[in-house]
This record gives sequence, structure tokens and C-alpha cells, in this order.
Amino acid sequence: MHELDSVDPTRTVLQFLREELGRTGTKEGCAEGDCGACTVNLVEVDGDGLAVRPVNSSIQFLPTLDGKELITFESLGDAGTLHPVQMAMAEHHGSHCGFCTPGFVMSLFALYKSNPKPSRRDIDDALAGNLCRCTGYRPIIAAAEAMYDHDVSTDWLCQPAADKEYNPAADRIAALRDLERSAGLRIESAGKRFFSPQTCDELAALLASNPEATLLAGGTDIGLWVTKQQRELDTVIYTGRVAELREMRASETHLEIGAAVSLADAMTIIVEHYPGFGEMFQRFASPPIRSAGTLGGNVANGSPIGDSMPALMVAGTSLVLRRGKSRREIPLDAFYLDYQVKDLRDAEFIETIRVPLPNSAAILQSHKWSKRFDQDISAVCNAYCLVLDGDNVLQFRMACGGMAATVKRASLCEAAVVGEPWTEATINSACAALAHDFEPLSDMRASADYRMRAAQNLLRRFFHETRGDVDSTVYSYGR
Repeated sequence: MHELDSVDPTRTVLQFLREELGRTGTKEGCAEGDCGACTVNLVEVDGDGLAVRPVNSSIQFLPTLDGKELITFESLGDAGTLHPVQMAMAEHHGSHCGFCTPGFVMSLFALYKSNPKPSRRDIDDALAGNLCRCTGYRPIIAAAEAMYDHDVSTDWLCQPAADKEYNPAADRIAALRDLERSAGLRIESAGKRFFSPQTCDELAALLASNPEATLLAGGTDIGLWVTKQQRELDTVIYTGRVAELREMRASETHLEIGAAVSLADAMTIIVEHYPGFGEMFQRFASPPIRSAGTLGGNVANGSPIGDSMPALMVAGTSLVLRRGKSRREIPLDAFYLDYQVKDLRDAEFIETIRVPLPNSAAILQSHKWSKRFDQDISAVCNAYCLVLDGDNVLQFRMACGGMAATVKRASLCEAAVVGEPWTEATINSACAALAHDFEPLSDMRASADYRMRAAQNLLRRFFHETRGDVDSTVYSYGR
């Protein structure tokens, strides 16, 4: 156990590992969570068991580890022998130049501890956040398939997810519960302050007293403010310990998702009720980003290329905003006013994301267009909600990301469809109207013309999928 008396609140886990602990297996490749060389695993109590989650240490702030176990590449050798993941990597020649290898091992370890029989798609997804600079993915995938074949010791680190007979995890659960705090955490160092409240009331009070504070959720965006923009954050309020913000449930009418629920957990419950959003969420960033990032953070950040917002908009999502003891609820499609401008008042924060349970007659899907299939930022992201009355359109909603300064609904396109027959002629009219809904910009990801053509073609794809002309799984899971 490491106990720190004074620490810069924005010091990264990677810096601490390499500079203080000498654990140099963890590498810095990009310092923004793209390449995976800095991947480590966090272990937390989850109900009666443990959750093992991969995260990017280069953008994770050190105080967010309070009360958690950190597993690094070196941790796997503590049992005195190679871990089954390491054995499989060695036997299948999965290490090339070696720079990225520890990150791959950490991602495979998370898979090993969470999925006893992964499919090839599961393996690809687990490795989506790791880039091999030597282009050696084939032997790494072979190692992933073989890592369960090795004999394991009685050390918990070496127990695969399927092992139910020996459970030394009980000791870890007890140790982690002993570290739980009875009150919030406060750190002051070198003129900087870090607060980690445990209740919404505490959070609201802290924000009221410190309206200039940076509200930190998963850090997958704010981490880059420090590592890339060299910004100084004087006061940080961390939401990751607020109990109410980490809850999610399904009521009779809505999915109620706390703002600090991880993207990984939020996606699971959303896709369970909205399977048409599966492709988009599968391709959303990488497992380390989805483990650390939160749905509330993604929504509050308000990036015009944030992939969750188009889907949430067409589903009719609303936000519960809180300031002090007062709350108000607004539709998500009214939240974004302009580029990085939100209907969010001083000291106000997102408390809950409310997603209506789907209408059984509605067809909802979301499509993403990017240069790479996995781990890439969208050039365009469309989402749709369609309700038919026979062959005529009773209801149609469409939202687009990457097409304007904010994610927003395509109102003219929607109007061109509602009340019309669901035919190719109607879709052609809708595509023409879409050209008047948006004036996309050209940037490094796509030109304005490319974006418009992509958005129109994705709408045509949705039309053909709803008609059964094409198999959507070819697009979702094909290579």
C-alpha cells in the first residue's frame, strides 16, 4: 500500500509509476489515451466481487486512485513466475520491439479476468486501444486465444475469470473495503486543491463555494488539458466517488443513469434496451477510455464529434441538472447552444441522464463513419428513430455529430420524411433537405463535401437496412 501525504492533484499515474516507483514497464507513447502503451488496470470492489478495468495511466490523475488497487505490468511477476498472459505472449512471439508489449499484456489481463471464453470479436475489442508499431497483431491475437490453456497458481492474479473453486479475491475485497473513506478526500499541494466528495449534497456545496473549479469525471478529456495543453488546474472537484452519480437503474419509463457511471457500464444497459446502438457503442473509443470515461462527462463536454449524443438525442433523452438544492430537467437536444456553449449555469452540474425506454414500434440505429473501424474519432455520426404506420412514416428523428458546431437534430430532413411513404424517393428528398440542415467544415478528418456525402449515404444505408435489402451485421462486424 502507498500512502501519500502531499501530491500535485494533476500529477498523472504514469509519472508516479515511472519517476517514483521505478515501474518503467508502463510507457508513454502519445500521452492522450490513443496508443495504449500506458495501459494499467484498476481493481475495485463491485458488489460481492471485484471489477478489473484497464485505464490509460498517462491521462489518469493520481488522486483518483484513492482506495483502489493498481495493477501494472510488473505486478504480474509478483507470484514468482510468468503470468499466463505473459507465457502465451512469449510462446507465440507476441513481443516485437517491446515498447507497446506491456500495454498489450495489461489489456489481455483485463480480458483474462473478465471473460473466460472470448470470441475473436471480443479479443479485437479488448485490444482496440493498443497500437502495435511493428504491425504484429497476428501473434498477439494468437496469444490471447492461448492464454487460458496454461496451468495457473493459487495467486488471484493468475486465476482466469472461469475459475470458481479457488477465490483468493476475498482477501482483496476485504483489504479494499478497509481503505474506504467515511468522508470526502481533500488534498492541497503547491497552491492546488483536489476535492473528492462522496454525496451529491457535498458536490453541490463544493461547486457553490468554488464555481471556478474544474469538474473532473473520467479525465479522458481533461487529462489532455494537462498533458498536451500544459494547463494549470488550480481547483479540481472529482465526481468519481459521489455515490448517487454512480448509480443506474431502469424504472417503468426510463433508464436513470448517474452522470459518473462509466461509459462501459452505461453502454451495457443502453444497448440492452437499444440494440440498434450496438455498433456505435462497440466502436466508441477503446476499453481503457470506456472504463475511465463517464457518460455524463461525454455529454457535458459537448464535443461536436461526441458519439453518444446523436443516439441519446433521437431516443428522447433529457438531463437532470442540479445547482445547490434545486434541480431542473431539460431535453438533451436543447442543451447545446453553440460550440462548447451549453445551457449550464454557474455551479450547476449534470446529475442524471434520463433515457426513455424504447417504443416497441420504433426502429433506432446509429452509424459511425471514421477512417479506422476501431479506436477512431468520427468524421460523421448519425442516429435515427423511425416509427412506421404501415408503409408511411409516423415519426422520424435524426441527429448528426461532426456536421456542425454542436451535435444537433436534422430538422429539415425530419420534416421531409414525416407523413411520407418510406420509399427511396422519400429518402432522396430527405438527403436533399439534409444539405440545408448543415454546413459542415473541412478539417483533418474530412472535407465538408465528404462529410455531407457520408451523412447522406449513412441515411440511405439506414433505409436499406430497415427494408431488409442489406444485412446490418456486414457493416457492424465485418472487416
